[in-house]
Amino acid sequence: ARTRRGSSRSSSSSSGAIYTTSYVVAPAAVFTATIEPGGGAAAAAAAARADASKFGAPSTTMTPIGGGKLPDEVVIHPIVLLSVVDHYNRVRAGARKRVVGVLLGDVHEGKVDITNSYAVPFDEDASDASVWFVDHSYHEAMFAMHKKVNASERVVGWYSTGPTVRAADIAINDMFTKYTPNPLLVVIDPTHTSALGLPTKAYMAVDEIKAVGAGFSKSERTFAHVLSTVGALEAEEVGVGHLLRDVSDATVTTLATEVAQKSMSLKMLVDKIDELRAYLDAVLAGRLPLNHHIVHQLQDIFNLAPATDVAELRDAFATTTNDQYLVVYLAAMIRSVTALHDLIRNKRELLEQEHEEAAKAAGGGQGGGDGDGDGA
Repeated sequence: ARTRRGSSRSSSSSSGAIYTTSYVVAPAAVFTATIEPGGGAAAAAAAARADASKFGAPSTTMTPIGGGKLPDEVVIHPIVLLSVVDHYNRVRAGARKRVVGVLLGDVHEGKVDITNSYAVPFDEDASDASVWFVDHSYHEAMFAMHKKVNASERVVGWYSTGPTVRAADIAINDMFTKYTPNPLLVVIDPTHTSALGLPTKAYMAVDEIKAVGAGFSKSERTFAHVLSTVGALEAEEVGVGHLLRDVSDATVTTLATEVAQKSMSLKMLVDKIDELRAYLDAVLAGRLPLNHHIVHQLQDIFNLAPATDVAELRDAFATTTNDQYLVVYLAAMIRSVTALHDLIRNKRELLEQEHEEAAKAAGGGQGGGDGDGDGA
């Protein structure tokens, strides 16, 4: 799951040799690159070292390349997604190559808001990952024009239509460090059609230092996964609502929509559980190293799950289900009685109308006979 790039160098010191290599971590290895996003990095590193010394596993420390800490959250606004999809459809949809652009926004208290973006000319050699081109002169000219329109927006990173992290992304990310200390890489899949999950994944380049033995450590340049969500301002929500009005089905009832949302949520939960199981299986098989921080987070998640084998809980669920079924049964009975009542009432009204029409017909026939007799 790791693609090696660049060269290795070694230097001797009083504590031993330090080996430095550069790597790109594919999404399958994202778990190994996730450690305490947004705070407590020192505490997490100390806990990891303590666990390593206790269990005999190598300790790991991850630091963003520009210093500081990983952001708590990355919020991607809808206009960015629309811009990326438009860029992909205009340039690379037929060629099936990825496109690259610049992300603009703001950083406040560990939260990154990505509010705007624009495309930049990009090309790469499919056979050689080290051969790529980004027109930074075009980027600088575009950013200068954007700065005149909105001075509060600044460069926060870059995007790629991946749909995964590639070997050249570390080098491309290093180029963007000239414009921001810790550029974000947001991988956006414009061909994402599944209703499960988001088509976005955010990463930040970090230096991962691992202790590989007594007096030895290894440094790797890799990407750490950062939590990303899709958010919108009030004005953006109105615009998205108008766009969705054209694609939404007005005939779908509210109940059907709620059931579909519940089903989608359960499918997403099953998908995440499958990812956790795949990671644990890979650790047991030795394909991925053990990360005690991830294991502790999994234990916290499992501790939040309710104990469903308690008799009181089963009785409460049974009582609630029976009450709901009783309401449904009564509603069905009332609906049936109402329908029968309407049927009987309609039948009686039809019979009364028939009797009235028959009486009128009989009375009119008798009156006509008397008139004929008097004339005679």
